[in-house]
Amino acid sequence: MRFSDLLGEARAAGCGDLDIAGVTADSRDVRESFAFFAVPGHAGDGLAYASDAKARGARVIVAPRAAEAGLPLVVVADVRAALAHAAARFFPRQPEIVAAVTGTSGKSSVVDFLRQIWIALGRDAASLGTIGIVDRHGAHYGSLTTPGPVALHQTLDGLAARGVTRLAMEASSLGIDQRRLDGVRLAIGAFTNFSRDHLDHHRDLEEYFAAKMRLFDTLLAPGQTAVIDADSSVAARVIDLCQKRGLSIFDVGATGRAIALLDVAANALGSKLRLRCGDETFAVALPLAGGFQISNALVAAGMAIASGEEPAQVFAALENLRGAPGRLEFIGARDGAPVFVDYAHKPDALDKVLAALRPLATGRLIVVFGAGGDRDKGKRPLMGEIAARAADVVVVTDDNPRSEEPATIRAAILAAARGAGRAEIHEIGDRGAAIREAVSWLREGDALVVAGKGHETGQIVGDQVLPFSDRAAVEAALQGGTE
Repeated sequence: MRFSDLLGEARAAGCGDLDIAGVTADSRDVRESFAFFAVPGHAGDGLAYASDAKARGARVIVAPRAAEAGLPLVVVADVRAALAHAAARFFPRQPEIVAAVTGTSGKSSVVDFLRQIWIALGRDAASLGTIGIVDRHGAHYGSLTTPGPVALHQTLDGLAARGVTRLAMEASSLGIDQRRLDGVRLAIGAFTNFSRDHLDHHRDLEEYFAAKMRLFDTLLAPGQTAVIDADSSVAARVIDLCQKRGLSIFDVGATGRAIALLDVAANALGSKLRLRCGDETFAVALPLAGGFQISNALVAAGMAIASGEEPAQVFAALENLRGAPGRLEFIGARDGAPVFVDYAHKPDALDKVLAALRPLATGRLIVVFGAGGDRDKGKRPLMGEIAARAADVVVVTDDNPRSEEPATIRAAILAAARGAGRAEIHEIGDRGAAIREAVSWLREGDALVVAGKGHETGQIVGDQVLPFSDRAAVEAALQGGTE
Protein backbone atom coordinates (compact mmCIF):
# COMPACT_ATOMS: atom_id res chain seq x y z
CA MET A 1 0.00 0.00 0.00
CA ARG A 2 1.25 3.49 -0.82
CA PHE A 3 2.38 5.52 2.18
CA SER A 4 0.14 8.42 1.13
CA ASP A 5 -2.87 6.07 1.27
CA LEU A 6 -1.99 5.25 4.87
CA LEU A 7 -1.14 8.71 6.16
CA GLY A 8 -2.90 11.01 3.72
CA GLU A 9 -1.32 12.80 0.79
CA ALA A 10 -0.99 16.11 2.63
CA ARG A 11 0.99 14.55 5.48
CA ALA A 12 3.12 12.13 3.50
CA ALA A 13 5.78 14.85 3.07
CA GLY A 14 7.26 13.68 -0.20
CA CYS A 15 7.22 10.02 0.83
CA GLY A 16 3.81 9.25 -0.60
CA ASP A 17 4.99 6.85 -3.30
CA LEU A 18 6.78 4.55 -0.85
CA ASP A 19 5.30 1.04 -0.88
CA ILE A 20 4.47 -0.01 2.69
CA ALA A 21 4.08 -3.65 3.72
CA GLY A 22 2.90 -3.10 7.30
CA VAL A 23 2.60 -0.68 10.22
CA THR A 24 3.71 -1.00 13.84
CA ALA A 25 4.78 0.97 16.90
CA ASP A 26 6.97 -1.89 18.18
CA SER A 27 10.39 -2.01 16.56
CA ARG A 28 10.61 -5.73 17.32
CA ASP A 29 7.66 -6.30 14.97
CA VAL A 30 9.15 -4.36 12.06
CA ARG A 31 9.60 -6.31 8.84
CA GLU A 32 10.88 -5.32 5.41
CA SER A 33 9.16 -2.17 4.07
CA PHE A 34 7.20 -1.42 7.23
CA ALA A 35 6.27 2.04 8.47
CA PHE A 36 7.47 2.49 12.05
CA PHE A 37 5.46 4.85 14.26
CA ALA A 38 7.67 6.22 17.03
CA VAL A 39 5.05 6.48 19.77
CA PRO A 40 6.13 8.10 23.05
CA GLY A 41 5.09 6.18 26.14
CA HIS A 42 5.91 5.00 29.65
CA ALA A 43 8.62 2.69 28.33
CA GLY A 44 10.49 5.57 26.68
CA ASP A 45 10.70 7.66 23.54
CA GLY A 46 9.75 5.69 20.44
CA LEU A 47 12.48 7.47 18.49
CA ALA A 48 15.02 5.66 20.67
CA TYR A 49 14.12 2.54 18.71
CA ALA A 50 14.46 4.10 15.26
CA SER A 51 17.82 2.46 14.59
CA ASP A 52 16.43 -0.94 15.53
CA ALA A 53 13.45 -0.37 13.22
CA LYS A 54 15.80 0.61 10.40
CA ALA A 55 17.94 -2.49 10.95
CA ARG A 56 14.86 -4.67 10.69
CA GLY A 57 13.80 -3.17 7.38
CA ALA A 58 11.64 -0.12 8.14
CA ARG A 59 11.10 2.10 5.11
CA VAL A 60 9.80 5.25 6.81
CA ILE A 61 9.37 6.60 10.34
CA VAL A 62 6.44 8.63 11.64
CA ALA A 63 7.32 10.63 14.73
CA PRO A 64 6.18 13.58 16.89
CA ARG A 65 9.32 15.59 16.13
CA ALA A 66 12.18 15.80 13.69
CA ALA A 67 15.23 13.64 14.35
CA GLU A 68 18.13 12.03 12.56
CA ALA A 69 16.98 8.49 11.88
CA GLY A 70 18.79 7.47 8.70
CA LEU A 71 15.38 6.99 7.04
CA PRO A 72 12.68 9.28 5.66
CA LEU A 73 10.92 10.74 8.70
CA VAL A 74 7.48 12.36 8.75
CA VAL A 75 6.44 14.56 11.68
CA VAL A 76 2.80 14.48 12.86
CA ALA A 77 1.14 16.16 15.82
CA ASP A 78 -0.47 12.99 17.24
CA VAL A 79 1.48 9.84 16.48
CA ARG A 80 -0.95 7.55 18.30
CA ALA A 81 -3.90 8.80 16.26
CA ALA A 82 -1.88 8.61 13.04
CA LEU A 83 -1.00 4.99 13.80
CA ALA A 84 -4.61 4.07 14.53
CA HIS A 85 -5.93 5.63 11.32
CA ALA A 86 -3.10 4.06 9.29
CA ALA A 87 -3.95 0.66 10.79
CA ALA A 88 -7.62 1.21 9.91
CA ARG A 89 -6.65 1.89 6.28
CA PHE A 90 -4.23 -1.04 6.12
CA PHE A 91 -6.91 -3.38 7.56
CA PRO A 92 -10.01 -1.76 6.03
CA ARG A 93 -12.82 -4.24 6.77
CA GLN A 94 -14.98 -3.87 9.88
CA PRO A 95 -18.27 -5.41 10.99
CA GLU A 96 -21.29 -3.47 9.76
CA ILE A 97 -22.26 -2.36 13.27
CA VAL A 98 -19.63 -1.75 15.95
CA ALA A 99 -20.95 -0.78 19.39
CA ALA A 100 -18.56 0.35 22.14
CA VAL A 101 -19.26 0.62 25.86
CA THR A 102 -17.27 2.55 28.46
CA GLY A 103 -17.64 3.05 32.21
CA THR A 104 -15.81 1.89 35.32
CA SER A 105 -17.68 -1.37 35.86
CA GLY A 106 -19.90 -3.63 33.81
CA LYS A 107 -18.24 -3.31 30.41
CA SER A 108 -17.42 -7.01 30.08
CA SER A 109 -20.93 -8.08 31.03
CA VAL A 110 -22.59 -5.54 28.72
CA VAL A 111 -20.63 -6.60 25.63
CA ASP A 112 -21.16 -10.26 26.45
CA PHE A 113 -24.91 -9.70 26.90
CA LEU A 114 -25.17 -7.67 23.69
CA ARG A 115 -23.41 -10.43 21.75
CA GLN A 116 -25.81 -12.99 23.22
CA ILE A 117 -28.84 -10.87 22.31
CA TRP A 118 -27.67 -10.39 18.74
CA ILE A 119 -26.96 -14.11 18.32
CA ALA A 120 -30.39 -14.98 19.73
CA LEU A 121 -31.89 -12.72 17.06
CA GLY A 122 -29.99 -14.47 14.27
CA ARG A 123 -27.09 -12.06 13.81
CA ASP A 124 -23.50 -13.20 13.33
CA ALA A 125 -22.05 -11.36 16.32
CA ALA A 126 -18.89 -11.19 18.39
CA SER A 127 -17.67 -9.39 21.50
CA LEU A 128 -14.23 -8.04 22.30
CA GLY A 129 -12.82 -7.00 25.65
CA THR A 130 -11.24 -8.14 28.89
CA ILE A 131 -12.17 -11.79 28.38
CA GLY A 132 -10.88 -11.69 24.80
CA ILE A 133 -12.76 -12.23 21.55
CA VAL A 134 -15.93 -14.31 21.78
CA ASP A 135 -17.87 -15.38 18.71
CA ARG A 136 -19.83 -18.39 17.50
CA HIS A 137 -16.64 -20.43 17.56
CA GLY A 138 -15.88 -19.81 21.24
CA ALA A 139 -13.57 -17.59 23.28
CA HIS A 140 -10.11 -16.49 22.24
CA TYR A 141 -8.55 -14.89 25.28
CA GLY A 142 -6.62 -11.64 25.09
CA SER A 143 -4.57 -9.58 27.54
CA LEU A 144 -5.95 -6.05 27.14
CA THR A 145 -9.46 -4.67 27.57
CA THR A 146 -8.90 -2.56 24.45
CA PRO A 147 -6.10 -3.98 22.23
CA GLY A 148 -3.49 -1.76 20.57
CA PRO A 149 -4.63 -0.13 17.32
CA VAL A 150 -2.78 -2.44 14.93
CA ALA A 151 -3.99 -5.59 16.69
CA LEU A 152 -7.48 -4.11 17.01
CA HIS A 153 -7.88 -3.22 13.35
CA GLN A 154 -6.38 -6.51 12.26
CA THR A 155 -8.95 -8.22 14.50
CA LEU A 156 -11.82 -6.16 13.07
CA ASP A 157 -10.70 -6.99 9.55
CA GLY A 158 -10.53 -10.69 10.39
CA LEU A 159 -13.95 -10.73 12.04
CA ALA A 160 -15.54 -9.02 9.04
CA ALA A 161 -13.81 -11.49 6.73
CA ARG A 162 -15.42 -14.35 8.70
CA GLY A 163 -18.86 -12.84 8.20
CA VAL A 164 -19.31 -11.15 11.58
CA THR A 165 -21.73 -8.26 11.09
CA ARG A 166 -22.16 -7.11 14.70
CA LEU A 167 -19.40 -6.39 17.21
CA ALA A 168 -19.78 -5.30 20.84
CA MET A 169 -16.52 -4.02 22.29
CA GLU A 170 -15.23 -2.60 25.55
CA ALA A 171 -13.69 0.87 25.48
CA SER A 172 -11.37 1.36 28.43
CA SER A 173 -10.27 4.83 29.49
CA LEU A 174 -6.68 3.98 28.57
CA GLY A 175 -7.71 2.59 25.20
CA ILE A 176 -9.71 5.72 24.41
CA ASP A 177 -7.07 8.10 25.74
CA GLN A 178 -4.26 6.36 23.87
CA ARG A 179 -6.20 6.61 20.58
CA ARG A 180 -6.56 2.85 20.18
CA LEU A 181 -10.19 3.23 19.02
CA ASP A 182 -9.45 5.97 16.50
CA GLY A 183 -10.39 4.74 13.05
CA VAL A 184 -13.04 2.33 14.34
CA ARG A 185 -16.30 3.05 12.53
CA LEU A 186 -18.51 3.15 15.61
CA ALA A 187 -22.29 3.16 15.27
CA ILE A 188 -23.29 3.17 18.96
CA GLY A 189 -21.63 4.17 22.22
CA ALA A 190 -22.75 3.32 25.75
CA PHE A 191 -21.95 4.41 29.29
CA THR A 192 -22.45 2.26 32.41
CA ASN A 193 -21.22 4.03 35.56
CA PHE A 194 -18.31 5.91 37.08
CA SER A 195 -16.24 5.37 40.23
CA ARG A 196 -12.60 5.36 41.31
CA ASP A 197 -10.20 3.37 39.14
CA HIS A 198 -6.97 3.70 37.15
CA LEU A 199 -5.57 6.55 39.23
CA ASP A 200 -2.18 4.96 38.69
CA HIS A 201 -2.52 6.16 35.06
CA HIS A 202 -4.76 9.24 35.30
CA ARG A 203 -3.85 12.29 37.41
CA ASP A 204 -7.24 12.47 39.07
CA LEU A 205 -10.88 11.47 38.67
CA GLU A 206 -11.61 14.38 36.35
CA GLU A 207 -8.92 13.29 33.92
CA TYR A 208 -10.22 9.72 34.15
CA PHE A 209 -13.76 10.93 33.43
CA ALA A 210 -12.59 13.08 30.51
CA ALA A 211 -10.81 10.08 28.96
CA LYS A 212 -14.04 8.08 29.00
CA MET A 213 -16.02 11.00 27.59
CA ARG A 214 -13.81 11.12 24.49
CA LEU A 215 -15.92 8.18 23.25
CA PHE A 216 -18.86 10.58 23.04
CA ASP A 217 -17.33 13.98 22.33
CA THR A 218 -14.86 12.78 19.69
CA LEU A 219 -15.25 9.19 18.49
CA LEU A 220 -19.01 9.15 17.92
CA ALA A 221 -20.38 11.38 15.17
CA PRO A 222 -23.36 13.75 15.65
CA GLY A 223 -26.61 11.89 15.10
CA GLN A 224 -25.31 8.57 16.40
CA THR A 225 -26.76 6.99 19.53
CA ALA A 226 -25.44 7.11 23.09
CA VAL A 227 -27.00 4.54 25.43
CA ILE A 228 -26.67 5.73 29.02
CA ASP A 229 -27.46 4.16 32.38
CA ALA A 230 -29.64 6.97 33.71
CA ASP A 231 -29.18 5.76 37.29
CA SER A 232 -25.43 6.40 37.27
CA SER A 233 -24.20 9.11 39.63
CA VAL A 234 -22.79 11.06 36.67
CA ALA A 235 -25.55 10.35 34.15
CA ALA A 236 -26.65 14.00 33.99
CA ARG A 237 -23.11 15.10 33.06
CA VAL A 238 -22.84 12.41 30.39
CA ILE A 239 -26.23 13.23 28.91
CA ASP A 240 -25.43 16.95 28.81
CA LEU A 241 -22.15 16.29 27.01
CA CYS A 242 -23.83 13.96 24.52
CA GLN A 243 -26.60 16.45 23.80
CA LYS A 244 -24.04 19.19 23.13
CA ARG A 245 -22.29 16.80 20.73
CA GLY A 246 -25.57 16.24 18.89
CA LEU A 247 -25.89 12.57 19.81
CA SER A 248 -29.23 10.78 20.12
CA ILE A 249 -29.83 9.87 23.78
CA PHE A 250 -31.20 6.43 24.70
CA ASP A 251 -31.31 6.34 28.51
CA VAL A 252 -32.20 3.24 30.52
CA GLY A 253 -32.93 2.38 34.14
CA ALA A 254 -35.26 3.33 36.95
CA THR A 255 -34.94 6.99 35.93
CA GLY A 256 -34.57 6.19 32.22
CA ARG A 257 -37.04 7.23 29.57
CA ALA A 258 -36.12 5.10 26.55
CA ILE A 259 -36.25 1.94 28.69
CA ALA A 260 -37.86 2.59 32.06
CA LEU A 261 -37.41 0.03 34.84
CA LEU A 262 -40.83 0.17 36.50
CA ASP A 263 -40.54 -2.64 39.01
CA VAL A 264 -38.14 -5.34 40.24
CA ALA A 265 -39.01 -8.52 42.13
CA ALA A 266 -35.68 -10.10 43.04
CA ASN A 267 -35.09 -13.68 44.08
CA ALA A 268 -31.98 -15.65 44.96
CA LEU A 269 -30.66 -16.18 41.44
CA GLY A 270 -32.62 -13.78 39.27
CA SER A 271 -35.09 -10.93 38.97
CA LYS A 272 -38.51 -10.34 37.49
CA LEU A 273 -38.59 -6.98 35.75
CA ARG A 274 -41.38 -4.78 34.49
CA LEU A 275 -40.16 -2.45 31.76
CA ARG A 276 -41.62 0.28 29.61
CA CYS A 277 -40.23 0.98 26.15
CA GLY A 278 -42.14 3.41 23.98
CA ASP A 279 -45.84 2.88 24.58
CA GLU A 280 -45.51 -0.78 25.59
CA THR A 281 -44.91 -2.53 28.89
CA PHE A 282 -42.91 -5.77 29.08
CA ALA A 283 -42.44 -8.43 31.76
CA VAL A 284 -38.96 -9.99 31.76
CA ALA A 285 -37.66 -12.87 33.88
CA LEU A 286 -33.94 -12.05 34.02
CA PRO A 287 -31.86 -15.08 35.11
CA LEU A 288 -29.18 -12.91 36.76
CA ALA A 289 -28.81 -11.82 40.37
CA GLY A 290 -28.02 -8.33 41.56
CA GLY A 291 -29.05 -4.80 40.73
CA PHE A 292 -25.83 -4.16 38.83
CA GLN A 293 -26.58 -7.05 36.48
CA ILE A 294 -30.02 -5.58 35.82
CA SER A 295 -28.31 -2.32 34.88
CA ASN A 296 -25.86 -4.13 32.61
CA ALA A 297 -28.65 -6.07 30.91
CA LEU A 298 -30.67 -2.89 30.27
CA VAL A 299 -27.66 -1.11 28.74
CA ALA A 300 -27.10 -4.12 26.46
CA ALA A 301 -30.80 -4.16 25.55
CA GLY A 302 -30.66 -0.45 24.75
CA MET A 303 -27.68 -0.97 22.47
CA ALA A 304 -29.46 -3.82 20.68
CA ILE A 305 -32.56 -1.68 20.12
CA ALA A 306 -30.38 1.24 18.98
CA SER A 307 -28.85 -1.12 16.41
CA GLY A 308 -32.29 -1.66 14.85
CA GLU A 309 -33.64 -4.70 16.71
CA GLU A 310 -37.29 -4.90 17.78
CA PRO A 311 -37.79 -4.23 21.53
CA ALA A 312 -40.10 -7.21 22.08
CA GLN A 313 -37.53 -9.61 20.60
CA VAL A 314 -34.70 -8.01 22.57
CA PHE A 315 -36.55 -8.31 25.88
CA ALA A 316 -37.43 -11.92 25.11
CA ALA A 317 -33.71 -12.62 24.56
CA LEU A 318 -32.89 -11.22 28.03
CA GLU A 319 -34.63 -14.21 29.58
CA ASN A 320 -31.91 -16.54 28.27
CA LEU A 321 -28.82 -14.50 29.16
CA ARG A 322 -25.86 -16.25 30.75
CA GLY A 323 -23.46 -14.37 32.99
CA ALA A 324 -20.09 -13.46 31.50
CA PRO A 325 -17.17 -15.67 32.64
CA GLY A 326 -15.89 -14.63 36.04
CA ARG A 327 -18.72 -12.13 36.58
CA LEU A 328 -20.69 -13.30 39.61
CA GLU A 329 -20.18 -16.79 38.23
CA PHE A 330 -21.68 -19.62 40.27
CA ILE A 331 -19.08 -22.39 40.62
CA GLY A 332 -20.71 -24.84 43.01
CA ALA A 333 -21.87 -25.34 46.60
CA ARG A 334 -20.80 -26.95 49.86
CA ASP A 335 -23.53 -28.05 52.28
CA GLY A 336 -25.97 -25.93 50.29
CA ALA A 337 -23.80 -22.80 50.53
CA PRO A 338 -23.13 -21.30 47.06
CA VAL A 339 -19.67 -20.22 45.93
CA PHE A 340 -19.14 -17.51 43.30
CA VAL A 341 -16.17 -16.05 41.46
CA ASP A 342 -16.21 -12.39 40.44
CA TYR A 343 -13.77 -10.02 38.74
CA ALA A 344 -14.48 -7.19 41.25
CA HIS A 345 -11.09 -5.57 41.83
CA LYS A 346 -12.13 -2.00 42.60
CA PRO A 347 -14.14 -0.53 45.50
CA ASP A 348 -17.44 0.13 43.75
CA ALA A 349 -17.48 -3.28 42.05
CA LEU A 350 -16.73 -5.10 45.32
CA ASP A 351 -19.48 -3.16 47.07
CA LYS A 352 -22.01 -4.09 44.37
CA VAL A 353 -21.08 -7.76 44.36
CA LEU A 354 -21.42 -8.07 48.13
CA ALA A 355 -24.76 -6.25 48.02
CA ALA A 356 -25.98 -8.62 45.30
CA LEU A 357 -25.03 -11.70 47.33
CA ARG A 358 -26.27 -10.50 50.70
CA PRO A 359 -29.84 -11.81 50.06
CA LEU A 360 -28.41 -15.29 49.41
CA ALA A 361 -26.72 -15.46 52.81
CA THR A 362 -29.18 -16.29 55.55
CA GLY A 363 -26.04 -17.24 57.47
CA ARG A 364 -22.66 -15.64 56.80
CA LEU A 365 -21.46 -13.81 53.72
CA ILE A 366 -17.77 -14.64 53.22
CA VAL A 367 -15.42 -12.83 50.85
CA VAL A 368 -11.87 -13.67 49.75
CA PHE A 369 -10.01 -10.87 47.98
CA GLY A 370 -6.79 -8.88 47.67
CA ALA A 371 -5.48 -5.97 45.63
CA GLY A 372 -3.07 -5.68 42.73
CA GLY A 373 0.46 -4.41 43.11
CA ASP A 374 1.84 -1.48 41.10
CA ARG A 375 -1.66 -0.07 40.84
CA ASP A 376 -3.72 2.62 42.58
CA LYS A 377 -2.77 2.22 46.26
CA GLY A 378 -5.69 4.36 47.39
CA LYS A 379 -8.12 1.56 46.50
CA ARG A 380 -6.72 -0.79 49.13
CA PRO A 381 -8.14 0.77 52.32
CA LEU A 382 -11.40 1.54 50.53
CA MET A 383 -11.82 -2.12 49.61
CA GLY A 384 -10.90 -3.22 53.13
CA GLU A 385 -13.53 -0.92 54.62
CA ILE A 386 -16.20 -2.08 52.16
CA ALA A 387 -15.50 -5.76 52.80
CA ALA A 388 -15.60 -5.37 56.58
CA ARG A 389 -18.86 -3.44 56.40
CA ALA A 390 -20.67 -5.59 53.84
CA ALA A 391 -19.47 -9.13 54.67
CA ASP A 392 -19.45 -11.23 57.82
CA VAL A 393 -16.12 -12.98 57.22
CA VAL A 394 -13.27 -11.34 55.30
CA VAL A 395 -10.20 -13.20 54.07
CA VAL A 396 -7.47 -10.88 52.78
CA THR A 397 -5.13 -12.66 50.38
CA ASP A 398 -2.81 -11.92 47.45
CA ASP A 399 -4.10 -10.83 44.07
CA ASN A 400 -1.43 -9.91 41.48
CA PRO A 401 1.34 -8.44 43.66
CA ARG A 402 3.58 -7.75 40.67
CA SER A 403 6.76 -6.02 41.88
CA GLU A 404 5.41 -5.05 45.32
CA GLU A 405 5.84 -6.91 48.58
CA PRO A 406 2.57 -8.84 48.99
CA ALA A 407 2.49 -8.39 52.78
CA THR A 408 2.59 -4.61 52.36
CA ILE A 409 -0.47 -4.70 50.08
CA ARG A 410 -2.36 -6.92 52.51
CA ALA A 411 -1.43 -4.69 55.45
CA ALA A 412 -3.06 -1.65 53.82
CA ILE A 413 -6.29 -3.59 53.31
CA LEU A 414 -6.24 -5.16 56.76
CA ALA A 415 -5.67 -1.88 58.62
CA ALA A 416 -8.84 -0.43 57.12
CA ALA A 417 -10.85 -3.64 57.46
CA ARG A 418 -10.05 -4.11 61.15
CA GLY A 419 -11.21 -0.62 62.01
CA ALA A 420 -14.29 -0.52 59.84
CA GLY A 421 -16.86 -3.07 60.91
CA ARG A 422 -17.97 -6.09 62.82
CA ALA A 423 -16.64 -8.65 60.32
CA GLU A 424 -14.34 -11.48 61.30
CA ILE A 425 -11.01 -10.72 59.59
CA HIS A 426 -8.38 -13.24 58.43
CA GLU A 427 -5.08 -12.89 56.58
CA ILE A 428 -3.98 -15.81 54.39
CA GLY A 429 -1.40 -14.71 51.82
CA ASP A 430 -1.40 -17.82 49.65
CA ARG A 431 -4.49 -17.41 47.44
CA GLY A 432 -5.04 -21.12 46.95
CA ALA A 433 -4.85 -21.73 50.71
CA ALA A 434 -7.20 -18.81 51.35
CA ILE A 435 -9.78 -20.28 49.01
CA ARG A 436 -9.48 -23.77 50.52
CA GLU A 437 -9.89 -22.40 54.06
CA ALA A 438 -12.89 -20.26 53.14
CA VAL A 439 -14.61 -23.18 51.42
CA SER A 440 -13.96 -25.44 54.42
CA TRP A 441 -15.76 -22.96 56.69
CA LEU A 442 -18.99 -23.04 54.69
CA ARG A 443 -22.18 -24.32 56.24
CA GLU A 444 -25.83 -24.19 55.28
CA GLY A 445 -27.04 -20.63 54.86
CA ASP A 446 -23.62 -19.18 54.02
CA ALA A 447 -22.46 -17.73 50.70
CA LEU A 448 -18.89 -17.20 49.51
CA VAL A 449 -17.42 -15.00 46.79
CA VAL A 450 -13.81 -15.04 45.64
CA ALA A 451 -13.23 -11.61 44.17
CA GLY A 452 -10.59 -9.87 42.11
CA LYS A 453 -9.44 -12.16 39.32
CA GLY A 454 -12.58 -13.52 37.72
CA HIS A 455 -11.78 -15.19 34.41
CA GLU A 456 -7.99 -14.80 34.74
CA THR A 457 -5.84 -17.91 34.57
CA GLY A 458 -2.59 -16.49 35.92
CA GLN A 459 -1.20 -14.68 38.96
CA ILE A 460 1.45 -12.02 38.37
CA VAL A 461 4.23 -12.32 40.93
CA GLY A 462 7.34 -10.27 40.19
CA ASP A 463 7.94 -10.56 36.47
CA GLN A 464 6.35 -14.01 36.23
CA VAL A 465 2.81 -15.08 35.42
CA LEU A 466 2.15 -18.18 37.49
CA PRO A 467 -0.73 -20.46 36.49
CA PHE A 468 -3.68 -19.80 38.76
CA SER A 469 -7.44 -19.84 38.31
CA ASP A 470 -9.94 -18.88 41.01
CA ARG A 471 -12.51 -21.09 39.32
CA ALA A 472 -10.19 -24.12 39.32
CA ALA A 473 -9.11 -23.45 42.92
CA VAL A 474 -12.74 -23.26 44.07
CA GLU A 475 -13.68 -26.40 42.15
CA ALA A 476 -10.75 -28.29 43.70
CA ALA A 477 -11.65 -27.04 47.19
CA LEU A 478 -15.26 -28.12 46.75
CA GLN A 479 -14.02 -31.55 45.75
CA GLY A 480 -11.77 -31.69 48.80
CA GLY A 481 -8.47 -31.38 46.93
CA THR A 482 -5.91 -28.71 46.06
CA GLU A 483 -5.49 -26.79 42.83
